[in-house]
Amino acid sequence: MKQKLLSLSVLAGLMLVAPMSQAEVTGNIGATSNYLWRGVSQTGDAAAVQGGIDYAHESGFYIGTWGSTVDFGDDTSYEMDFYGGYANSIGDIGYDVGYLYYGYPDAEGDIDFGELYLTLSYEWLEVGVAKFVNAGDDVAADGLDEKDYTYLHAAATFPVTDTVSLGLYYAYSTGDVIESWYGEDNYSEYAVSVTKTTAIGDVTFQLANTDLPGDDVKFVMSYSYGFDF
Repeated sequence: MKQKLLSLSVLAGLMLVAPMSQAEVTGNIGATSNYLWRGVSQTGDAAAVQGGIDYAHESGFYIGTWGSTVDFGDDTSYEMDFYGGYANSIGDIGYDVGYLYYGYPDAEGDIDFGELYLTLSYEWLEVGVAKFVNAGDDVAADGLDEKDYTYLHAAATFPVTDTVSLGLYYAYSTGDVIESWYGEDNYSEYAVSVTKTTAIGDVTFQLANTDLPGDDVKFVMSYSYGFDF
């Protein structure tokens, strides 16, 4: 998921309630040859730099922020996301429920939006659903519902060696927002990736595609480095 913010005052309140021995603050920085969001390039098939900060409490509550450069062919130059949620498990089933806000501070129009998400996981398998709950007036064309967007995904991750893993991904998007953006009622995306973990970060090689008309297979190389504060 995007590494997918509550106010600083809320964060400060959490820090006061929970001593640092019960919480973790981490960061991540990285770069990618093509920033794909749900199978579609957000950079005109060009490179992007990215990074974020996360706060996680041992109870399962977390908040964070993540940003990336973007290129939509206009003056919009970056995306800034804020999210919060709760992750835990029931037996062998893990779950993660939360809210993710996508912000574009220098966009000309009102294109920010937010979604609720739920993800379930078991061993190597993950399934999830996300749905828009708020959106700016310019997210969808006139006459279409700017909050009508549903995203379903399934992912599998298999260890190949101690430091190499193979990932498979499928997702399905549908709603008025998809009709406005791509002229289709829905579309599917597919991806296969190999990730190598090293002492100085993770390197991922990915092949991704969608069934949108005219779309081609995309090869993406990404690097990410995580660290503790």
